[in-house]
This record gives sequence, C-alpha cells and structure tokens, in this order.
Amino acid sequence: MPSLTHAEARARAEQLTVRSYRVELDLTRGAERFGSISTIRFGCAHPGTDTFAELRGTLRSATLNGRELDPTLHDNRLPLPALEAENELVVVADGDYSHTGEGLHRFVDPADDNVYVYAMSFLDCAQNIFCCFDQPDLKAPVTLAVTVPEEWTVLANERGAHVGAGRWEFTETRPIATYMTTVCAGPYVSRYREHDGIRLGWHARASLAEPLAAAADELLTLTARCFDAYHALFGVRYGFGDTYDQVFVPEFNAGAMENPGCVTHRDELLYRSAVTDAELETRAAIVAHEMAHMWFGDLVTMRWWDDLWLNESFATYLSYRVLPVASAYTDAWASFAGHNKLAGYAADQSSWTHPVAPDEVTDADSALVNFDQISYPKGASVLRQLAAWLGDEPFLAGLRDHFAHHAYGNATLADLVGALAAASGRDVADWAARWLRTAGTNRLSLSTVEGRTVVRQDGVHGAPLRPHRIGIGGYRLAGATLNREYRVEVEIAGAHTPVPELPGDADLVLLNDGDLTFATVRLAEPAMRELPRLLPAATEPMTRALLWTVAWDATRAADLPPDAFVELVAAAVPGEASATLAATMLANARTQVADRYLDPARRPAALRTLAGTCRAMHADAAPGSGRQLTALRTLVSCLTEPAELTRLLAGEVPTGVLLDAELRWRLLRRLVVLGAAGSAEIDAELARDNTGQGAVHATGCRAALPDAAAKQAAWRSMMTDETLTNRHLEALSRGFWQPEQAELTAPYVPRYFAEILPATAGRSGELAGRLAGWSFPGYAVSATTVAAAETLLARDDLVAAVRRALATGRDETRIALAARSA
Repeated sequence: MPSLTHAEARARAEQLTVRSYRVELDLTRGAERFGSISTIRFGCAHPGTDTFAELRGTLRSATLNGRELDPTLHDNRLPLPALEAENELVVVADGDYSHTGEGLHRFVDPADDNVYVYAMSFLDCAQNIFCCFDQPDLKAPVTLAVTVPEEWTVLANERGAHVGAGRWEFTETRPIATYMTTVCAGPYVSRYREHDGIRLGWHARASLAEPLAAAADELLTLTARCFDAYHALFGVRYGFGDTYDQVFVPEFNAGAMENPGCVTHRDELLYRSAVTDAELETRAAIVAHEMAHMWFGDLVTMRWWDDLWLNESFATYLSYRVLPVASAYTDAWASFAGHNKLAGYAADQSSWTHPVAPDEVTDADSALVNFDQISYPKGASVLRQLAAWLGDEPFLAGLRDHFAHHAYGNATLADLVGALAAASGRDVADWAARWLRTAGTNRLSLSTVEGRTVVRQDGVHGAPLRPHRIGIGGYRLAGATLNREYRVEVEIAGAHTPVPELPGDADLVLLNDGDLTFATVRLAEPAMRELPRLLPAATEPMTRALLWTVAWDATRAADLPPDAFVELVAAAVPGEASATLAATMLANARTQVADRYLDPARRPAALRTLAGTCRAMHADAAPGSGRQLTALRTLVSCLTEPAELTRLLAGEVPTGVLLDAELRWRLLRRLVVLGAAGSAEIDAELARDNTGQGAVHATGCRAALPDAAAKQAAWRSMMTDETLTNRHLEALSRGFWQPEQAELTAPYVPRYFAEILPATAGRSGELAGRLAGWSFPGYAVSATTVAAAETLLARDDLVAAVRRALATGRDETRIALAARSA
C-alpha cells in the first residue's frame, strides 16, 4: 500500500481543516474482525477540489455530504471528489484485528482465557482502525463510542462512562493527531489516585492484578511527582482534561506510547518476578518520558515526521532531567551517560547515521526508521548541550514561549529555534544547523600544539566539527580514591582549541567532565592503560559512567583489545555502585565481547573470567538485592557446565534469591542451549507457567534446541508463518542463533540472505524491519557474512526498515571483525 508522502501531506494540510472526528467501534463481532464507523467534519479551502482519506480494512459504505461514494478503496485510499466549503464524511467499515502490535491488537491471555484489545495508532496505523486523514498536522477533537462485552472495561484518551448494554461513550478530546488516538478494552483491573486535580489511573490484565498491586504505590507516586516537576519546569499545566491513565498492554512493540490521557506501556514492565534496580530505573524513565510527551508531542505536535526529534529528543532529555527530583534515581544522568548514550554513539557512527533533524523525510515509511537511537539518546544529549550553551533560564523561557504560541497545534524546528533565539539572544539557527542538520560523532582528546595545551576535535568517519561547551576535570589518585582536584568549563570549536593552563600532576584529565555534550573521548596515556586502577577508584557515578563510555567506545573502535575490556569489567564491576552501570557493562562484556568480539577459541576463558566476576559481585551483594540478582543472572549465562545450572533449577539457590518464573526460564534456556534439557522439560515448565510470558519463553527455548529438526521447524515458522504474534516471532528469531551452536546453524547463514526478503515481503514495514534485524546471523562473524549483506544492500527495491536492519547487521559484523584483529 502506498505510504503517504510529505508532498501529499503538505498539499492536503493546505487544503483541509479538520473540525472533528466521531468514531464508533463494535468489538463484539468475534475473534477476527471489528466494526468501525467514522464521521469526519472538515472544511476545504478550495471548494470543488478533490482529496482522499485513508482506510485499511473492508469498506462497507461511504457518504460525502449526503451522497454515496463508490465503495472502492484504491489500496488504502478513499477518493473524495468535489469537496464543498464544509463537509461531512461518514464511512462504515470492518477492520481486522492485529497480532503485530499495530492497529487494533487482540490478545487472549492463556492464564485465564480473557480477551484484551488495545489500539496502537502510531505511526500511520489509525487508518487500520477508522477512516481518517492520517497525518500529524491535521489535528482535531475526537469523540469515541465503543460497544464491548458487558463485563469489559474501556479506556481511551478522555474520561468515559458505561452507559449500558456494553456501550461506552467518551468525552470529546482536545485537538489531537490521529496517531495519538487509542482505546483499551477488556476485563482490566485498576488502581486510582487523585493528585492536583488529576485522576491518575494504572490498569493491567486480570492475571497481572498481583504485580499491579505490588507496584501501584511506587508508580502512582512517581506519576504524581513527575506532574509536579513538569508543571514547575514549564509553567504550563497538563492540557488533556482531568484524567491520566496508564495501561499495561500485551505484545506491545515499543516501550510505551504517549497517547494523551491514556498512555499504553508494554506489560513486561509490570514485573511478575524479582527485578533489578536497573530495570526499575528504566521503567521510571519510561514513565517520565511518556509524561513529557504530554507537552512535547501532544500539546505541541510536529508538523511532519522530519521533526520527530521535537517529540522524542525532548521527551528523553526531560525524563532524565526530572527523575533526580521526582524519584529515588538521583543519579539518573549517570545512568543515561553510561547506558542509553552508548547506543546513541553506536548509531551515530554507523553507515546509516542521519541528522537529528533531517532536512526531508519523503514519506511515512521512511520516517519509521528514524525512530532510533539518534532521535532518542543523541537528540537528548544535544539538547543537554543546548541548555548548557544557552544557559538554563533562557532555555526554559524559550520552551515556555513555544508552548504559548503553538498549544494544541503544530510546530517546526524553525518555530522552536525562533523562540529560543528570542529568549537567549544567541544565534540558535547557526547552532541548529551545526548540531541538528548534520550527522556523525565528534571525538575529543587533549593534545599539545606549539607548546600549548589544546582540545583536539576529530570527526569520526568524517563527521563535521561542531561547537561544544564542555567541562574539563582533573583527578588525583589518593590511595584507593580518585578525587577531582579541579574542573573548568570551556567553549571549544574547530580542530584545536587552546584551554586554560591545567595543573600537570593529575592522574586523570577527563574531557566532557559532567557529560554536557555529545562527543566521544579518548584519555591521554598512561590514564588509558590504567583504567582498571582508576575507574574503580572514582567516587562520582557520572565520572565512572564517562570512564566506562571511554572504554566501551574504544573497544568498539578496536582501539582497546576486547580481552582488555573483559579485564576491566573483572576489575571494576564488582565494586560498581550503580546498578545500571554494572548491569550494562556486564551485558556488554557477556553478549558482545565474549560472543562476538573475541575469537571463538578465546570465548571459554572470557566466560570463566566473567563468571568469576559475577561470583565476586554476588558474594558482596545483600541477600535479596537487585545487585545479587544481576550477578546471578549473568552468572547463569556464563556457565558452560550443566551441573550447577541443574542444581539451581532444582532449588539450591543462594539465600535471598527467589526461584521465580523468570529465573526458572533463564536457567532452563541455558540448559537447553547446552543440550542438557529438551522438549519435555520445556513443556513441563510451560505447564508450571501457563501465562503469556511463559508461552513466549517456551517458544524461544524450542528455537534454541541444539537439534537439526528443531532448528528446521523454528526456521520454517520464522520465515513463513505470518500468523505468529510479534512476541513469538521475536522469541523464535532470538532463540535460533546461539554461539554454542555455530556448526549446527552454519547452513542457515546463506539461507538468511536468500530468504529474508521473501519472508518480509508480506509484512508491514515495522515488522519486516524487526524480523530482518532479529533473525540476522550476528554470531557468524566473517567477511562472508559482510559480503552477503552488501549484496542485498546493493538492491534498490528494499523497504527502508529492512535496509536499516541489514545495514546494522553488516556494520556490527564489521566491528566484531575489527575487534578480533585488535
């Protein structure tokens, strides 16, 4: 089906003004289809001209201004001829329920056979649910009515009421974009609290009532405090009525979606088993991120997808800005620097990097691939640099002016730049051209030029040089403690910037101290060699985060040998106080370095080293703590002999450890990979954990069986079965490839490149890209894999999401090859 182009959207926005939507949904028609009636009232600036509306479904009838239209869709488009100055379009249609997390998704909970439905209208999937003008700058109020089984609850963007006979009706919304509309229906359980005139609600499936009750106080308190923080920051109150619901929904593709008044979250975030502090911090960041969207994205919406950074970069930046004052995560910026930002650096140094704010996004499908680690963590880092460069008060004043001028409407980069320039008196347009319109990462290091100390700036892979405001910190080692002796802030530009005289006896001089900018850093020798001694001695979480970032970026650039990174993890992780930094670096060492960056012959030694690291970390952890759980989980993945795994699964766990469902599946999967458990054990565990998540775990375990017949069955399902839900497809793909099974899966490496395009041809752009990425043979680290990917990438008929997935797989394989030669 054709994707809406920017040119088409621009022309339609100039032609139309949408007054309102009324949408009626009937969810009582069985397991496959639902009914949809949409009534759209809209004005036309040029009476007599034509346009079109979008619908993916079966069109039953369409009436424009009282006259019947030809009930024929042209792909997903309904022609609307001879418009009048004011128009009413009524469309009756049937829609298909989704199992891919797009449109109206239907899920049957295996725990109790209850049915749940939720709408995911992003990016252009509102048309999967009701006929509409599906673009972000044709905002309009929406009135919703829904018919459901009598025992169901229905939630949507505004307050609703059960008016009888399974009928729910909802208050008209403020003007919103079509991609923000949602409805969640089923026998949900709920928790409510009033705060500052807003009713806060959290909702989950009935089978998750217990974890919802356990998390309710924390989640509701976090939400209330985030509202207080945002109200104080912006001086503008939440603008979507007096209710704010957050719904945990099954098989959700994203972390969450910012539908105004009714945010949807993936329900894996409602933890049913023991959880680490790092996971709780991530969940808090997601909650704060979606709340920030109530201002950036929902109150003021981008005009077209080329400005999606106005949504995602701001929401990411603001979420980490408020967490230290709205939650227990006072070191959230350090977590961001040592975790989220790593993905931003990796993306921005890839072959497919793009500007934070690209000049043009040609169509909606192309926009989808830009929802990535450049739009999120890189964009957030760039905004942190902007705030440092402008000064915080002018920065906030510009944002407040932006809201005042564009509330309930749309805005562009130029609009925001104008507001910030007026508030600060600085040339923000030039700053934006350098930072937002160009791609690539800068690298900073100290150097000596003509006897003067300078900050040297290089463009990684030819990236343009930019202005930066950075901190420079000097640290001295005193015993086992690394203390900051001085810190200066400077503005740098160009290839070499002289800096003030720095004391020469520091053990470490750290550029970007405080993490004000987006740039990788290299340390002068001997500090780089002495990281295993310096990093554990650093007392501040941000300093450690930056040193970890230096080490990880150097490893990926083949400047630091991969076994040196494993040694650094062994030296520093047992004493790492930050749960997020410890978990991130353990994961990087285990899943990237050991499995991909090291020659396979050296992998067993690395796993033994990491297992010892986990045992040391575990021995020092408080029983029942998240730190203990992090150490045990990674230890499980490092064990290569079944005996200890079998004892753990039998219940011989350390004091404080709960052998819950998630840990049992983790142990069983490792046993399956090692050939020490099989189908009978998987079936027995699924009988014990007959839940939606249990079924997904079982699917992944079956794909990981080291058996030729099991691999063939998993491959066939992965490549040909379009009835699989998104979660099961992901589990199959991720379970299939295992480093221990390289010989068994070797024949499937060329098969991937031969079959992935037919396998993705019948799927939506989003799911096609996900499948291509999930199933890429990432453990087949060879020049042959790179060449096969390049052969496919040379084609000119790849959809954008599949091209991105193939390019990512190729790039990561190149990085692994270079690391092996370091």
